[in-house]
Amino acid sequence: MFKQHVPAPVPADGLAAALAPFGRSRMLPREAYVDQAVFDWEQRNIFSGWTCVGHAGDLAAVGAQRATGSGPNGMLLVRGEDGTVRAFANTCKHRGHELLACNTTARGRTIVCPYHAWSYKLDGTLRNAPGFGEFENFDAGEFGLTELRLVNWHGWLFVDPSGEDVEFSSHVAGLEEIVGPYRPEDLTIVARHSYELATNWKVIAENYQECYHCASIHPELSRISPPTSGENIDLEGSWMGGWMSIVDGAETMSLSGKSDGVAIAGLSEHELRSVMYLVGYPNLLVSLHPDYVMTHLMTPLAADRTHVECAWAFPKDVAATPGFDPSYAVDFWDLTNRQDWTACESVQRGLSSPHARPGPLAPDEDGVYQFVTRVAKAYAGSADRAQAPR
Repeated sequence: MFKQHVPAPVPADGLAAALAPFGRSRMLPREAYVDQAVFDWEQRNIFSGWTCVGHAGDLAAVGAQRATGSGPNGMLLVRGEDGTVRAFANTCKHRGHELLACNTTARGRTIVCPYHAWSYKLDGTLRNAPGFGEFENFDAGEFGLTELRLVNWHGWLFVDPSGEDVEFSSHVAGLEEIVGPYRPEDLTIVARHSYELATNWKVIAENYQECYHCASIHPELSRISPPTSGENIDLEGSWMGGWMSIVDGAETMSLSGKSDGVAIAGLSEHELRSVMYLVGYPNLLVSLHPDYVMTHLMTPLAADRTHVECAWAFPKDVAATPGFDPSYAVDFWDLTNRQDWTACESVQRGLSSPHARPGPLAPDEDGVYQFVTRVAKAYAGSADRAQAPR
C-alpha cells in the first residue's frame, strides 16, 4: 500500500477548505497551481505512482525504445525479443548517464549508453561493459538495468516508478465494465495533436471534469451534447469521471453531429447515445465515443507548463477503409481543445495574482470536487491512492 510520508508544502487551512463537504468546499490553495515547490512534490509523490506513459502501439516492433519522463521519474520503454514491453529506470549502471534522451526514440537489438558504450540486452541484462573484462571479479549479473512495474491495460502503458503504489487492479477497480466494451486495444490511432500549454496540469483536469463552462465557451459542443446532461460515476479505484448524452438526431461528437466512421461493435444503446469522460488519475484523460476513443495524455513540465498529446483511435477496419477521413472528429475536438486551452491559460494567469483566493464549487462542479479532494488527500498524506473520496 502506497503511503505519503511528507505532506505537500501547501497551507493546512487551504487543504481543510478543499476537503470540506461538497457545497461548502473550496478549490485547492493557490500555491497548488503556481508554486514550483508543490510541483516538485507532486513529481516525487503523485507522478511516482501509476502513471500513463503512452500507448503500446507506439512500440510496435522488437527493439523499439522510447525515453519518457526525467529525473526521478525518467524511464526507458523497450519492446523485447519476446514481444513484451518493459520499463527500466533511464540510468546506466556505470556512471548514471541517461540511456536515451528524454522524449526521443531509438530501435536496435541492444540498449547502448552513449557515454561509455555500456550495452544491455532488451530484457535489461548487461551485455557488454568495455574494458571490464580485465577484472576477474567483475560480475555482469550485478549490473542489469533496474526494471520498473509496467502494465499494458487495454493498449495503454502504465508504469509505477516508485514500485510502492497499490496493485494495478486496485488502481483501475470498477473500470473494466466501463472501458472494456470499447476494446481500446483493438483500435488504431490515426491522428495526434500536440499542445504545450502555459498552465498547471490540474487546471486542465479540473476543466475536463465539468461542463459548467460549456454554454459559455463551447457553442459547438453544446449543440450536440447538452451541458446539463449525464451524471458522474462513483468508482472504487483511482479513476473518476462521468457521462454526457448526445442529442437525438446526432451520431457522435462532430461539428455536424454526423459520423464519417462506424460505431464500435457491441456497444449498448446507452453507450451509443453518450460519451464517457474519464480521468485516469493523474495524467490520462479518456473520452469514449460511440465510434472512436480520444485520449489526452498530460506531461507536467513545470508549475505553469504542461504538454498535452491528444490522440484519436478508430476501429482498425474503419481506419483501413480507402478514403477514410477522421477529420470530422479531429477538427471538432481540436476546436474544443483550443477553446479549453484559452480558458485554462487564463485561469493560470489569474491564479498567478497574489490576490487570487480559492473559490467555491457550483452545484454542477461535483466532478471537480472528486478531483480536488483526491489531490488534497494526497497533499495531506492522509489517504491511500486507490481510495476515491466519498
